[in-house]
Amino acid sequence: MDFKKPKFTKVSKAVWEVSKSFKAGMLVPARIYATEKLLKEMDFQVFDQIANVASLPGIQNYAFGMPDSHSGYGFPIGGVAAFDINDEGVISPGGIGFDINCGMRLVMTNLTVEQVRPKIKDITDNLFKSVPAGVGSQSKLKLTKDEFKEIANLGSTWAVKKGYGWSEDLHVTELNGFADWADSSKISDKVISRGIKQMGTLGSGNHYLEVQYIKPGYIKDQKLAKKWGLFEGQVVIMFHCGSRGAGHQIASDYLSSFLDVMDRKYKIKVYDRELACAPFNSKDGQDYYKAMGCGVNISFVNRQLIMHKIREVFSNVFKKEPEKLGMRQLFDVAHNRASLEKHEVDGEDRELLVHRKGSTASYPPGRKEIPRTFIKDGSPVIIGGSMETGSYLLVGASNAKETFDSTAHGSGRTMSRTKAKKMFDGQALFKKMLSNGIYVKSASWSGLAEESGESYKDLEEVVNSTEISGLSRRVCKFAPLGNVKG
Repeated sequence: MDFKKPKFTKVSKAVWEVSKSFKAGMLVPARIYATEKLLKEMDFQVFDQIANVASLPGIQNYAFGMPDSHSGYGFPIGGVAAFDINDEGVISPGGIGFDINCGMRLVMTNLTVEQVRPKIKDITDNLFKSVPAGVGSQSKLKLTKDEFKEIANLGSTWAVKKGYGWSEDLHVTELNGFADWADSSKISDKVISRGIKQMGTLGSGNHYLEVQYIKPGYIKDQKLAKKWGLFEGQVVIMFHCGSRGAGHQIASDYLSSFLDVMDRKYKIKVYDRELACAPFNSKDGQDYYKAMGCGVNISFVNRQLIMHKIREVFSNVFKKEPEKLGMRQLFDVAHNRASLEKHEVDGEDRELLVHRKGSTASYPPGRKEIPRTFIKDGSPVIIGGSMETGSYLLVGASNAKETFDSTAHGSGRTMSRTKAKKMFDGQALFKKMLSNGIYVKSASWSGLAEESGESYKDLEEVVNSTEISGLSRRVCKFAPLGNVKG
C-alpha cells in the first residue's frame, strides 16, 4: 500500500507539525519530534498511522511521533496520544502494544571494567544459562495457576515477598512495581497458560540483557550521575523485556472483543481496524484496563526475576554477595502502557489516559508519578540503542509537558527483521563484535543478524532530538561489553 508524505510545518528545530487537513477525520494535528535527518528517513506509514491516531475520540492537543518512530500495529512505535476520559476518551490496545509494559531496567555495580572484562565470557555465558532467551523460551520457575494470578494482581510486591529481590527495588520501579488497578478475573485462561511458563525469561526480537560500562567522557551530567551512583569505568547491567506471551494474549483477546463492540455498541468508526478501541469509562474499556494492569504486573515480575538471576550470576563469578558488589537497581521504566495522569489542557487540569507505545515517560521534577528517590531530579529515562552502539540514561525535562511528559524509548528500527536477516550474517556479526570488544551469546544466528547495528536509527541523532526539543536530556552513556540475545 502506498502512503503519501504530508506537508510539514516547522515548529522548532526538531518539531514538525502535520495539519488536520492531511487526512479526513483528523480531530487534532499531529506532531513529529525529530531532527530533519530523522524526519526524512521515516517511512511514510508512520505519518499515515499518526493521522489515524489523531482521529480517535477524545484525543487532546496532538497525536505525537517520537524521534525513534517507525510503523507498528495501529499506532506507530514511538506514538503518543492522550485521551480525556471524561469527554469520549477511548482506550486502545493498538496504542499500548502487544508486549504490555515492555520496558528497561538498569542495575548498578561497584565493579570496574578492568575487573569485569577478563571475566566477560564467563559472565555472559552464565547469564545465558540462567535467563532463558529466544523464541518460546520457558521458565525454570514452576508456578500454579493461583500463583500466576497472584503475580497478575500484585506485581513485584509478590516477587520481593518470595525472596526474588530487595524491598528497595520497589522504590526505584515505576508504580513501585505494582499496578493497583489490575484484576486477574479479567484475563482469560489462555493468558494464564501462555504466561505461566515464561516468568523470568527474556524472549526474542529486540529483547536483550547487556553488561555495559561507562567510558571516559560518557558522563554528561556529573552532578546527577554522582548523586545516582554512577562513575567512569563502572560496570552496569541493562535489560529489555516485557510481559511475553501473557501480554500478547491480553492484547489479542481485547482487540478481538473491541472489534465486535466498537461500531455496534459504541458507534465508533476508525480508519484502521488495528486501532480498535472502546470508551475508557465503559464496561469493555474498564475490563481491558484491568486486564492491561495484569500485563503490567506480569512484566514487572518478569524483570524482577531476571534481576534476581543477574545478581546470582555476578555473586557466583566474583564470590561476593550482591550487596557487597553494589548491585542496586537504578530504575525500571516501561514504554508500552496507558497511564491515567492529570495534565493541563486549555488552561485547566484534566484526567487523561496517556497512551505510550514505544515511548518512555519523561516527567520533569515534582510530578507525583516520579518515585520519591528522583522527585527533585525528574524521572530517569532509559533509552536502549543497538547492541553495537551503546545506550543512554536521560532525565525528564520541562518541555516534555508538550508531549504529556513523553520521550523516545530507543534507537528505533530502520529496516524489517526479514530484510536484516537477508542482509547480515549472524556468525560474521558475532566475529565483528568480538573484534570490537563485545562478546555476545545468542539463541540463534538469525536472531543475532536481525539485531545488527545497521538495522537501527542513529542513537545520537535520536537522543539529540529529545534534547533539542527539551523532552529529556543526557545524564550518561553506556558502552556494550557482553550481550545476551534472544
